[in-house]
Amino acid sequence: MTNRSTASALLLTASLILSACGSPSEDPSTETGGAADEAPQTAGKQDGSLSLPRSESPEGARVFFISPADGDTVESPVFIEFGIEGMTVVPAGTAHEHSGHHHLIINAELPRADMPIPANDNYIHFGDGSTSTSIELPPGEHSLQLLLGDHLHIPHNPPVSSERITITVADK
Repeated sequence: MTNRSTASALLLTASLILSACGSPSEDPSTETGGAADEAPQTAGKQDGSLSLPRSESPEGARVFFISPADGDTVESPVFIEFGIEGMTVVPAGTAHEHSGHHHLIINAELPRADMPIPANDNYIHFGDGSTSTSIELPPGEHSLQLLLGDHLHIPHNPPVSSERITITVADK
């Protein structure tokens, strides 16, 4: 596959991820604005692999859990509230400097920083700009982490992620 074909495939993949993302249901935002809306150009790396361009994050930007706290024992559905400092939460597809939307990572590692954040049961997108959710989790221990994604669901440079916390969901 040529670099041009690979770039086209990556852009198609990013488009499919955007259309499948949202607040675990649908992403109501399809509008964009500003100069950052241009189609991303892929960049070749020394090893020949491709990566997508990343939006810059300001120094000191952070995301964190308002609730629950690390070590909490909770009941399902678990209410989770996200905090942010130094950046603004906007819906996916909205390209504004120093902004993005939350992604909740459950029982998984941080994804690659140079590609769109996966969308599945372990990587939940809040492309509608939500800052809280209630989620059903089975009894037991679970790890939670937040990762901010830009208008294309790509982590910022440097990534803006929370500390990983561990909660225990109690048996009912």
